Amino acid sequence: MRRTRLVLAVILLLIGAAWIGQGTGTVAGSAMSGQSMWAIVGGVFVVAGLALGLLELTRKPAGRP
Repeated sequence: MRRTRLVLAVILLLIGAAWIGQGTGTVAGSAMSGQSMWAIVGGVFVVAGLALGLLELTRKPAGRP
């Protein structure tokens, strides 16, 4: 389960970074390009990915005192 959460955290980070790039116009060629809403949504995804990753990495493994 730990690996699954870490993979999900990385996916959230990557999607968020891509959406920030598209929302700010850095990545062109999409209907999302230049739309600031996608930069904000991407920022939320990045924060969620960081939070999930940090929580999972600092959590004690189950079954160990």
